[in-house]
Amino acid sequence: MLRDLPHPDPGSADLRSPNRFLLSVGRQQLGILGIGVFFGVASMVSQAMIPGALGAGIQAVTDKSESRVLLWSAVVLGLGIFQAAAGIMRHRMAVTNWITAASRVQQLLVRQSARLGGDLPKQVSTGEVVAANANDVERIGSAFDVLARFVGAIVAFVVVALVLLRLSALLGTIVLVGVPVLSLLIAPLVRPLERRERDQRARLGEATALAADTVAGLRVLRGIGGEDLFLERYDTASASVRAAAVRTARIRSLLDALQVGLPGFFVVVVTWLGARLALEGNLSVGQLVAFYGYTAFLVLPLRTITEGAHRFASARVAATRVVTVLRLEPFVPNPATPAAEPGVGPLVDADSGLVIEPGRLTAVVVDDHDTADLLAARLGRYVAGDVTLAGTPLNDLPRDTIRRRVLVQDKDPTILSGAAEDLFDIPRTGRVGVDDALEWASALDVVDALPDGLATELPERGRSLSGGQRQRLALARSYVADPDVLVLDEPTSAVDAHTEARIGTRIHDARPNRTTVVFTTSPLLLEHADAVVLVVDGHVLATGTHRELQRTWPEYRHVVGRGGEE
Repeated sequence: MLRDLPHPDPGSADLRSPNRFLLSVGRQQLGILGIGVFFGVASMVSQAMIPGALGAGIQAVTDKSESRVLLWSAVVLGLGIFQAAAGIMRHRMAVTNWITAASRVQQLLVRQSARLGGDLPKQVSTGEVVAANANDVERIGSAFDVLARFVGAIVAFVVVALVLLRLSALLGTIVLVGVPVLSLLIAPLVRPLERRERDQRARLGEATALAADTVAGLRVLRGIGGEDLFLERYDTASASVRAAAVRTARIRSLLDALQVGLPGFFVVVVTWLGARLALEGNLSVGQLVAFYGYTAFLVLPLRTITEGAHRFASARVAATRVVTVLRLEPFVPNPATPAAEPGVGPLVDADSGLVIEPGRLTAVVVDDHDTADLLAARLGRYVAGDVTLAGTPLNDLPRDTIRRRVLVQDKDPTILSGAAEDLFDIPRTGRVGVDDALEWASALDVVDALPDGLATELPERGRSLSGGQRQRLALARSYVADPDVLVLDEPTSAVDAHTEARIGTRIHDARPNRTTVVFTTSPLLLEHADAVVLVVDGHVLATGTHRELQRTWPEYRHVVGRGGEE
């Protein structure tokens, strides 16, 4: 069962409500849930039968019947062995159900993150996603962990109540009425606990998001001396989380106290009544022992039922946050009726008038950085726009097709944690090797500087690398992917002039007869472009070579000169 994880396909989830979501997760593992419930019931019921057998054995001792003593001793031993075996299997299945459910929810979140791509951080904070993958997944798994014991506790309670009714109508009625009443006394605490856990979860997400943002911008913070300000903000957020946790703990501690105190009080009452009945001759010694054993045993199902209610409440809070993430939709959804995949042709942005001819290196000079970012995003259909590839609108193409045909590299590329060689474990055409890509991106020295070369483990976001090193490794990764259209947004903004010049002279070797678009204002790259397009106020103003535009367009000289100064 666990050997099949991760799931080949986590399936789909019902996102209409948190309860429906949890039910849909459970339906996808009904088989192992059923096995777990079977062993949960078997374990609890066999344990519940031991007081009756023990009481019968005590009565046999009182009656001085050696054969019955041996018989009931064997029954107690058999029930103990069976209960131990069933308990082991119940625990194994509980862990299996927990890990299976948690893995399924985690895979759903990862699949959703991959589906949304760059749209995810624009709709929900990084801390929210991290908290969902860490805390919420674990809480949902815990609900499936306790399910087998929860059902077993209910069945065992019913069995014990029926046995007590048969032996004594008075005590049986007290148990049948008293246990539900005790449960009802605890129930009003579940809602406040759920509300406080929801508040704690929200504050934890905010603190995690703040921590993630601080770590991501740590170098900038140090550069401007802002560490103390962000430390103060994080202290405030952390104190808020702690206060919320204390409020939650107050309710939880009261709940835990009642789990022990109320059943204990109930056992004392039932035992006292049973002793009175025994003194009056209405109960035998063996029956009194059995009654005491039954009432003592009822503490376990009572606590299990209360624990289950608590875990289910926590799972509902967690499911609410998970469903929030899973309900997110990309800004530009897939078309209902996708168009046929286009052939080779120009990439055209009608809004700006930009035309990228196939098989050429085109540099795009934009007078505003935000406009350049927006235009690059439109070319990759990360935002909606009137863009066509070989005459086919990108809005009519499936997202997977666009990602395979058009690759956009951001100016601040993401480097995931793991071995450096894993950066190149991506879909590729096979035309470009890793060594060639590293040379063309002027990144061989970056790899040489790593302790174990490409086998070196990089931290999250490649924080051990400089901005220029990250850009060069990302550029090599883009070369290895070898898409039909490669869009590079300021790919050398963080590298020195000598390295930038080497990248510029090698870009034709890396992409011969391939369509490459470079958003840049660097003359070191513009000099090597087949064509340069000047975009001012969001519209194409001029097209030519770098030298032609520099000679004839003052607007071009102004933008490129300003970029050089920056």
